[in-house]
Amino acid sequence: MTDRDPIADLRRIAFLLERANEATYRVRAFRSAAKTLAGLPAEEIASRAAAGTLTKLSGVGDVTARCVAESLAGEEPVYLRRLLATEGTDLDAAATALREALRGDCHMHSDWSDGGSPIEEMALAAVELGHEYVVLTDHSPTLTVARGLTADRLRRQLDYVAAVNEALPPGFRILTGIEVDILADGSLDQEDELLARLDVVVGSVHSGLRDESAKMTRRMLAAIANPHLDILGHCTGRMVTKRPKGAEGEGDRGHRRASRSGRPESQFDADAVFAACAEHGKAVEINSRPERQDPPKRLMRQALEAGCVFTIDTDAHAPGQLDWQRFGCERAALCGVPADRVVNSWPAQRVVEWARGHG
Repeated sequence: MTDRDPIADLRRIAFLLERANEATYRVRAFRSAAKTLAGLPAEEIASRAAAGTLTKLSGVGDVTARCVAESLAGEEPVYLRRLLATEGTDLDAAATALREALRGDCHMHSDWSDGGSPIEEMALAAVELGHEYVVLTDHSPTLTVARGLTADRLRRQLDYVAAVNEALPPGFRILTGIEVDILADGSLDQEDELLARLDVVVGSVHSGLRDESAKMTRRMLAAIANPHLDILGHCTGRMVTKRPKGAEGEGDRGHRRASRSGRPESQFDADAVFAACAEHGKAVEINSRPERQDPPKRLMRQALEAGCVFTIDTDAHAPGQLDWQRFGCERAALCGVPADRVVNSWPAQRVVEWARGHG
């Protein structure tokens, strides 16, 4: 018999389900079981598995109990084996090289806003993927549907991240950040004093997405000129895929309505917007979420020709979604985006210094 960790197996299954964009209830079943069992001594887990009483525990069902029993027997759980066998196709050489060049992720959410997992879980998943850093970018106050952070909550989060960083493995770091709403007049939805304290600021439009082009262009140009903004997030706001009810990733409340029905691109003067990004040294985000694929490839090529730098981000709302960078890398490679134009191929300190240079 080989030693296996049943809790690690449950978490691995949840990670793979998240990465595959499976239904939330499936992910929750495995994460809930792992959380319940993590609070018990190993001896009790083993004795309950032998007695067939694991399902009497809150959060443990028949499927998860069977996985635990198989793991305790030294076997790879059948559920895990099936997931690993259907992971998908390998990236081509150009996309693989780009993915391997990335050192971090500049856009992710935790359960402090509309993410489904604690900051620590998101960070440890990033460590397992080989990242050197992630930027924590929970939402700003105006996006109430996503439990955006007030100034006071953001201050508390900054203190919390400092404490978490002390406990994380050496060589890994959570960079402080925010996904701040770009308001109707182009201003940023958080206090300037707080924005100045953050390592990286992603700015995104989440409202008025169907405004006419001239109005949207003015709004985006004002935000890009703001010294606190570093990255222009999912610039068209589009949703390209319809996802079945219940297929959202854990915590994706803010995406549900649009992702079920699809959403067209916002209209703006792309020449002017990308020229401004290049002039001010701001990055254009390549958002890797399968339902976003933003910007479209024609606009990505246009931004590349304009001289822009990029970030390839997951916009993850669950640990398994942090591995979605592969999707952004595939699209970036198709458009000829070189690794040296991707900000998150840089070391963490260079990213921080680059962002600080905008202030």
